[in-house]
Amino acid sequence: MFKPESQYWTTGFDSFGYCFFQCLLLRADGEMVLFTRSPDLRQAQQTSVIEEIRIWVDRADAEPARELVDLLREKGLAGRRLGVEWETHGLTAANGKRLEIALEGFAETVDASLLVSRLRLVKSPAELAYVRRAAELADRALEAAIAHARPGADEGVILARMHDAVFEGGGDYPANPFIIGSGEKALLCRYASGRRRLDPTDQLTLEFAGTYRQYHACLMRTLLLGEIDPAHRAMFEACRDALLACEERMRPGATMGEVFAAHADTFDARGYGPHRLNACGYSLGATYAPSWMDWPMFYAGNPVEMAPGMVFFLHMILADSESGRAMSLGRTSLVTERGAEPLSKAPLTLEPAA
Repeated sequence: MFKPESQYWTTGFDSFGYCFFQCLLLRADGEMVLFTRSPDLRQAQQTSVIEEIRIWVDRADAEPARELVDLLREKGLAGRRLGVEWETHGLTAANGKRLEIALEGFAETVDASLLVSRLRLVKSPAELAYVRRAAELADRALEAAIAHARPGADEGVILARMHDAVFEGGGDYPANPFIIGSGEKALLCRYASGRRRLDPTDQLTLEFAGTYRQYHACLMRTLLLGEIDPAHRAMFEACRDALLACEERMRPGATMGEVFAAHADTFDARGYGPHRLNACGYSLGATYAPSWMDWPMFYAGNPVEMAPGMVFFLHMILADSESGRAMSLGRTSLVTERGAEPLSKAPLTLEPAA
């Protein structure tokens, strides 16, 4: 296993050492071996249930992929069927190529990139307790943003107060940066460096997460400063109605493609088709940098069926480049037997930020 999420979910191993060559071997009989670098020896000892840890040594001619195959041979896995998590940030393309070469002729390999991901989709009661705590922290971060979003406010101060709320509540770093942008940057869906102060009439887009024990609960809002014009209000109403329509479709047995259809139909019926995105959310769980987005995603025709215990973030995003207006609204929900349970207590209202 090369996914840090898989390593954490199966053993508790909590580290960003996956930026180097790092693999967790899990046999069918439950035997586990972590193959990693020396900085992660004590990390694994203190955070995980892994007992056997093998270290590869940093040097100019280091070949950790071949050393991993030597470990597999030692464990009697030559000629066996091996599942590999190829699709992950924890295995670079270069290391993946080296691993393919090292495994050639050694054993049969199959792509097991989604094996653990599918198991992680339905959260246990213990996991849901972490998710609910993360949602509480996200609400606190939103409250902090609203309290500090006023004319002349520095985006950096708003961002700092949001992080304060999470960290002071016992939370963790998120798997990707909080997204903050005002003015023309309110139309962006990614974090970008640089700060500005808010104008008397302005728009401020925020996408962020409360994170607790690496479990994420996300929120998204576009806050408006000054008098709200009718066009902006109409965009908000479309986002709100689209979000509620998506949540109504979020029921056991329904597909993720059906949820996306509710998003697209609501926006397209009001003429916002050119301004919406081609996806409207994704699964959430315990994730690592560079992104808190987990598998799977809401897009047209996605056949994955939802089930109780799954946690999803829905985001309704409109970006009108011609008018320069942005609007967004998003929150995290738990799928229950009765349907979607929003985990945020924040109201879906449009009021001036200050």
